[in-house]
Amino acid sequence: MAKRKTLQEADPKAFQTMLAFEKYLSESSLSKTHAELIKIRVSQINGCSYCINKHTKEAREAGESEQRIYLLSAWREVPFYSPEERAILALAEEMTNIAAHGVSDAVYNQAVELLGQQYTTEVMMGIIAMNAWNRVGITTQREIES
Repeated sequence: MAKRKTLQEADPKAFQTMLAFEKYLSESSLSKTHAELIKIRVSQINGCSYCINKHTKEAREAGESEQRIYLLSAWREVPFYSPEERAILALAEEMTNIAAHGVSDAVYNQAVELLGQQYTTEVMMGIIAMNAWNRVGITTQREIES
């Protein structure tokens, strides 16, 4: 099978559009911890090895504990995530698996109650961006970096 081009190689303008999305997120009030939890969990669900590898490294560099990273896929069963983080992870899971049953009122309302409308919107945009990056990475067969 021929090596697929990266988005940047195939269409630099499309790549710049994705980077503009990242710029919006970096200028939002979304915390680095919340952003990395979103990136890792969404990538786990989508099975994007490139993004899982990249964002677990970045989370560690930002001070995230190994334990919380390792247990992220089982976040409901462990006490290591705050109520706000749990609301973010629940929203990330439902938005990523949106075809299954949409986003429930319970999950959405819990996020707004704990995070406020503006922050919930920023979380949603982080989830959307990570899903987009995963789809690009998986489609172009982006290889993990050692």
